[in-house]
Amino acid sequence: MNLSNRKTPRANWHKYNGGEYFVTICTKDRIHYFGEIADGKIHLTDIGEYLKTQIENVTSHYPYAKILLSTIMPNHIHLIVSIDNNKTPYDRTSVGTRRATSIQSDRTLSFDENARTPHATSLQLSVDQPNENVKNDVMRDVANRQGWLSVCIGGIKSSVTRFANECNIPFKWQKRYHDHII
Repeated sequence: MNLSNRKTPRANWHKYNGGEYFVTICTKDRIHYFGEIADGKIHLTDIGEYLKTQIENVTSHYPYAKILLSTIMPNHIHLIVSIDNNKTPYDRTSVGTRRATSIQSDRTLSFDENARTPHATSLQLSVDQPNENVKNDVMRDVANRQGWLSVCIGGIKSSVTRFANECNIPFKWQKRYHDHII
């Protein structure tokens, strides 16, 4: 599959490293995984309750992100997400062409809040040396151009999927999400 010609739905003039966004995320095939509406109110399933908790606690996982408003529907969610670029660890678009050459597995990636860049002792990056363990540089570069909004949304989606898998509940997201820059 040639992904280099794949059109991104994101604005190519915006870095997604700061701002407010209206986001809609749908379930695959619009299946009602999150709950049902009865008597004018949504009655959440276990997955819907877990999703609600993840939305409420997003700032504890992503200190630069806040969910200002959210609505959980049976087969999709609407969010207004605020990304504070003063709290992001670094500008993701500045690392889009770099290749990780060595990550020490016994260390965590840490950031200097003043420099907003990874500490050299935790992650060694080289612009000229491709990492042979990276199977799809093109998709990683696309993800890096999407900025911190995509990291936050991807984390929410990943967490809910992991919960469903651990509980043996059938569940799938639609592959992408829709956003409007506010």
